[in-house]
Amino acid sequence: MQPRINVLTLAVEDLDRAVAFYRDGLGLATDGIVGTEFEHGAVAFFDLGPAFRLALWPRSSLAADAGLELAPAGTAPMSLGHNVASRHDVDAVMAQAVGAGARVVKPAGDTFWGGYAAYFSDPDGHLWEVVYNPGWPPRDA
Repeated sequence: MQPRINVLTLAVEDLDRAVAFYRDGLGLATDGIVGTEFEHGAVAFFDLGPAFRLALWPRSSLAADAGLELAPAGTAPMSLGHNVASRHDVDAVMAQAVGAGARVVKPAGDTFWGGYAAYFSDPDGHLWEVVYNPGWPPRDA
């Protein structure tokens, strides 16, 4: 297996609400919901970079596709990281996320390793870390 991830799929309770959060609230580009003509096919994709997409798919559809029982809503113990170029950018992204309906899990502050970070959760409880790491600037900064 080559070390790469091309699609990150988040299971969501309400696809329309999730698309509004990521598209309208966070400003991510999408063609909207596609695949509605298929049972368990409705999904929305967001380009996050070269050869990398975020997919939003209803929890029930993901469970059906994977052949799993539909588990209760909740999140796995993981976070998605969004690395930014400055402390100011952490504060700006957090303000944008809160304006879109995110819940602040941990306000922005200095980290023990010399960075600056904060956490928010999206409407489905997915945990995002917004982080400025002075030793690891984003490639597009």
